[in-house]
Amino acid sequence: MPSQSIRRFAYLAYVLVGCAIAWGIYATTRPADEVALTLDEPYEQVRQQSRSTLPAADPEMFWGGFVTRPARLRFTDPRYGFVTPSAKFLYVGTNKYGKVESITLSPQIETLSLDDTMAVLTDLQNQLRRGGWRLIRVASNPAITDTPAMRASIRSRTDPITYWLADNKYQIILDVRRFINESRSNDERYLITLRLSGPPLMTDSPGS
Repeated sequence: MPSQSIRRFAYLAYVLVGCAIAWGIYATTRPADEVALTLDEPYEQVRQQSRSTLPAADPEMFWGGFVTRPARLRFTDPRYGFVTPSAKFLYVGTNKYGKVESITLSPQIETLSLDDTMAVLTDLQNQLRRGGWRLIRVASNPAITDTPAMRASIRSRTDPITYWLADNKYQIILDVRRFINESRSNDERYLITLRLSGPPLMTDSPGS
């Protein structure tokens, strides 16, 4: 009898190890979640064409949805499209007709080091430029570039912000903020926020 118990225990152990290995393989090979959309698409259509945890719309009271598992944003406009890194915080806002009118996200799954922050910001802004987005209000809000002066500005918590337009269709507000942990004042961590919406659009006033 003891030998049978030992064999059963060994069998269960092998099963558990096998399940753990299988789950590890699945977790590392499963495609990353992705929210694929452009503005003015029906929210439910976005849910169907995306691989994400966006919740179903509540017809009684619904103004958008948050993902509950990190997902990247793929903005699918054929000319002005771009892709972000995975975001732990990603919100799709809708209008009263159930169509997408805005997206707000932080394209990261945790607060980032300054080096990683600059890499993400540089890539996003390069994608926007290649896609034909135009940086506006440059005099007061220049591009967030990876220079010693800009890094010093970000470290000093000036919270740089940039404004981008895509013809008369879309606008993006992109900014970065520093977080300081009082118990670890030398631990620099940063949060990027990207807000995408449509008209009415910002204006590019002379000298702004």
